[in-house]
Amino acid sequence: MARGLTVADALSLSSLSGAEVVAGAAGLDRVIQRLNVMEVPDILPWVKPDELLLTTGYPLRNTPQDMVRLVRDLAERGLAAVAVKLGRYVDELPGEMLRAADELRLPILLLGDEVAFDDVLNQLLTDILNRQAATLARSEEVHRVLVNVILAGGGLAAITNELPALLDGGVMVTTPDGRVLARSGVSEEVLRDPHHFDLTSGRFHMERFKHGVRALDDDDPRVVQVPILAGNLDHGRIVLISHERPIDHTDVHVLERAAATAALVITKDLAVAAVEGKYQGDFLRDLLAGRAGDPEHAVRHCATLGWDIDRPLVVVVAEMDPEPASPVPAAGDLRPVHERFASAWTMVVRERDPKAAIAGYSQEVVVVMGAGSSGSDHARTVRSMVAQVSGDGGGGRRPFATGVSRVAASPEEIPTAYEQAKQAARVGRQMHGSGAVADFDDLGVFRLISLVPDSAELRAFMTETLGDLAERGDAETEDLRTTLEVLLDNNLNVAETARLLHFHYNTLRYRIGKLERMLGPFTTDPHLRLNLMVALRVIRMRGLRP
Repeated sequence: MARGLTVADALSLSSLSGAEVVAGAAGLDRVIQRLNVMEVPDILPWVKPDELLLTTGYPLRNTPQDMVRLVRDLAERGLAAVAVKLGRYVDELPGEMLRAADELRLPILLLGDEVAFDDVLNQLLTDILNRQAATLARSEEVHRVLVNVILAGGGLAAITNELPALLDGGVMVTTPDGRVLARSGVSEEVLRDPHHFDLTSGRFHMERFKHGVRALDDDDPRVVQVPILAGNLDHGRIVLISHERPIDHTDVHVLERAAATAALVITKDLAVAAVEGKYQGDFLRDLLAGRAGDPEHAVRHCATLGWDIDRPLVVVVAEMDPEPASPVPAAGDLRPVHERFASAWTMVVRERDPKAAIAGYSQEVVVVMGAGSSGSDHARTVRSMVAQVSGDGGGGRRPFATGVSRVAASPEEIPTAYEQAKQAARVGRQMHGSGAVADFDDLGVFRLISLVPDSAELRAFMTETLGDLAERGDAETEDLRTTLEVLLDNNLNVAETARLLHFHYNTLRYRIGKLERMLGPFTTDPHLRLNLMVALRVIRMRGLRP
């Protein structure tokens, strides 16, 4: 609990003020938590880590050659330092011993003749006990404050609001992958620092900073995080970012107390949210399926849940990519992926639309939110939310595809909008793979292609229309297929196509002739052009290559 004092701190005390560091100066940051006196030959079994060992050298007066081995044995046991008084039994310390101490970073202190061991013992023990008492007093104060927060029904925000004054720094509570749930005292400069935060998603880069007392191994520790654990579940991190001074053991101890309190708050909130979420999820499922009753009743019921569906709306569906079955999580593993996924979406949606309806299911999250004042507002908003939820892959979140519906002008249109969003997500994944964000209005012909249930029929159409361009997968065929697609997309504008593909005009004319010999006179036959364009769109849809 208490860190004690460093060897450097001990040298500033009056009883050791005249001591000389004759070796191991690189280890003056070692911590003293105990004191011992060596005046018997078999001291090693009684030596403990973090001790300051006082000696006159009496046990070694006849065997000074053993001092090198003694230094190595003491360093191996984690001794803090050795303080030696010369002149009575040992006149000087061997050079080999001092070199070994330098190598092992074990401080060797030379005490003056006037130094009394009892003065050193009394003063250092008093200082250590005072530090421990101060730590206990601070811990009790933190305990009292946090208990009052719990008794007053405060949440994570209340905890983070109380801690900066107690810790002299900014405090955050995050999810297991670094999404900030509550914060207080964190400066704007830190929030804009890319070393601390992902500037796109706002995620705290928890993987860059050490946990608990391990953070104190750094030369100037300014960031420390402690896990918030309850039972077998990891609920996140509580993070201290110090502005004015390095973090010490007492700060870590206080943060651990706060983490235990945060675990109680989160566990309580999750229990309440589980009941409310089940009820809300069931009702939203009925609303999406058109089983929520007449529109007026649905509007009123949603209002009691904090949702506003009496306005222009869009439905957003975020579908997680399939993943092979995994073993049962071990103790301490993260919460189930779908729970973290739903929590992340809930957090980013609430920032933008507090009255949006949102629910998480086994493989998808559904959001019914306001459409915004213009046609493009909701598209930009959804892409921004996807960027926040995706972040930089923090926490191992599973990839997902997102679909956005057309605007639903009334509650009756919500079921149709839901089907549109699901279709957009499915087609977007086929077209662009994981991470796709697709708007139903932008699907175009892909929407019609996705409705064909028989993939074999699509492949047959693609092969019949494109011939060798569909059947062969070599580099030359890929190049010709790209040329054809760009040419058709530019309405047979040869000059523009040559510019886009960085071809000479005559080179492109040659390629067009070759393509017409393979496919037919598509430059003059509009029906053939249409078939070719559709076949190329089929190729672009993932999973439908021959």
